[in-house]
Amino acid sequence: MKRLTSPVPMRLIYQYFFCFSLRAVVTSWAQLSVRPRLQGPSSPRPRAVWQRLPWYGLLLLGGLTAHAQTPSPVEQFTLANGLTVIVKPDRRAPTAVHMLWVRVGAMDEVNGTSGVAHVLEHMMFKGTATVPAGAFSRRVAALGGRENAFTTKDYTGFYQQIPAARLEEVMKLEADRFAHNQWPDGEFKKELEVVKEERRLRTEDNPRALLHEALNAAVFVASPYRRPVVGWMSDLEALTSADARAFYRRWYVPANAAVVVAGDVDVAQVHRLAEKYYGVLPARAVPERKPQQEPEQVGLKRLAFKAPAEQAYVSLAFKVPSLKSLDEKKENADALALTVLAAVLDGYSGARLERALTQGEGRVADSVGADNGLRGRGPQLFSLVGVPSNGKTAEQVELALRAQVARVARDGVLEAELARVKTQWVASEVYKLDSVFNQAQELGSNWVQGLPLNADALLIERLRAVTAEQVKDVAQRYFGDDQLTVAVLLPQPLDKTRIRRTPPAGARH
Repeated sequence: MKRLTSPVPMRLIYQYFFCFSLRAVVTSWAQLSVRPRLQGPSSPRPRAVWQRLPWYGLLLLGGLTAHAQTPSPVEQFTLANGLTVIVKPDRRAPTAVHMLWVRVGAMDEVNGTSGVAHVLEHMMFKGTATVPAGAFSRRVAALGGRENAFTTKDYTGFYQQIPAARLEEVMKLEADRFAHNQWPDGEFKKELEVVKEERRLRTEDNPRALLHEALNAAVFVASPYRRPVVGWMSDLEALTSADARAFYRRWYVPANAAVVVAGDVDVAQVHRLAEKYYGVLPARAVPERKPQQEPEQVGLKRLAFKAPAEQAYVSLAFKVPSLKSLDEKKENADALALTVLAAVLDGYSGARLERALTQGEGRVADSVGADNGLRGRGPQLFSLVGVPSNGKTAEQVELALRAQVARVARDGVLEAELARVKTQWVASEVYKLDSVFNQAQELGSNWVQGLPLNADALLIERLRAVTAEQVKDVAQRYFGDDQLTVAVLLPQPLDKTRIRRTPPAGARH
């Protein structure tokens, strides 16, 4: 059994901030917004919490998190059938989060069935032999809880947040659904229409989402990351109930899943309940995953995409290494340095891209953004995006974005910039883990990626160690034409008679 400790409670940080600048902290916290879970890359990203906290107070956090830790055990064990159980007690409130993570997502689909992982997520709410369709959600609500599910390229997850005293009921429900999900073909056909409408609403009615979908398909040749999570519409049209059942039987096996419980719980109690409800499920082998190596790119790729839109838009995607582990290997160090570079470019109000491209006489863009895909089971991208301002072109924005990276490659970054983004990252991690839901989510995500339980603490330490020279080095090595795909949205006239779609009834998220 593994046991680890987690970061300092946020109440200590609140006290520390209070002594430093109460007005700044309260104002900043009031303005925070939560990013939608399934936000697509259709526009420059809103800055995350760690990018928007008052940086002058956050400079104090480095020492705080390093020296004021309080014991809070995280324990992990594996049942006889291979299912992983991770428990994170947090006694501050009488609530608990129960999550089931399955290491299967859109990247595990095969051509012709894109979208099946997401469709199956919807079908998991359609009942078992003992729980009728729709009853799962009603029962969780009756317990005073909330629930939902999510699908990504890498994994599928299901969660319930309930009063801690009702944990056993949701564990029983989830274990039954995981092992005995079933549905009539008629239910599948109805839910498939919901998913298709979801695709129309979130992708086909959103020109930038369509552009990024086309961009991914152009960037990747062999990687299954080229397929959209929601699926191609032609595949959804042809998808059958048998396709979803086969995917379910193949991947929803105990050894390919983890149960994460965080909150006001006892480790021994969770272990007992896990054995009672999940431990009795029969063991089955996890299918072998064949490697799909992305071939080396030779030369710049360029995509022009036409769609009804009010403004042009440009997106630059550079192939970069992902963080595979937290060891000292060069590719892992590069992934961390690229993440710091993205923060230097776009990590706070008035960062380099915003100052250079959206302000002053040299303004060429209304908005800009930078992001590094740090972690994932597949290959990752460093993205630069921008919306040309009035009278400017997508080409001008593209050149200006690349010029800012070239400036870092030539001149490096200031130590003050480096300190600022590092302290904001630390603050983000500590703030994030004040929520039991986020604690469970981080533990599950780390498990999917094959990272250790204390990956977040290790990640902070590795990011703190990134040097200005490392940031300059990655800016020199990863931003040439042989890593780059450019997609430009060419605006077409809007159809003013078109009726705006509303979210479909029955959509899970």
